[in-house]
Amino acid sequence: QVQLVESGGGLVQTGGSLRLSCAASGPALYAMGWFRQAPGMQRDFVAGISWNGDTAAYGYSVKGRFTISRDKAKNRLYLQMNSLKPEDTAVYYCAAATTFTVSDRTIDYHTWGQGTQVTVSS
Repeated sequence: QVQLVESGGGLVQTGGSLRLSCAASGPALYAMGWFRQAPGMQRDFVAGISWNGDTAAYGYSVKGRFTISRDKAKNRLYLQMNSLKPEDTAVYYCAAATTFTVSDRTIDYHTWGQGTQVTVSS
């Protein structure tokens, strides 16, 4: 089973940008996604991408600001986050799905990384 390791989180001011990376220990043959979880809140879908990278989907609150991409040759997943807001503060998780198409349901993801903290100051 592939293992996932996120990196790139940190502290940034409102309006700033961050790029998260997720390194997979082996080929991720299925769709992948990013989720986030703030303290005391449920884990929410942020963005997902299909197995071949042709299709992407985004959560409503990040649409137009975040961009998901993947490099299958390098077994990496990315999340470019622009125009960050304090409400984007959360732990961000990379996940590998059991489907080829994009899914926004946590139940469709079987492998998760340990998470990386993103904090946006006002």
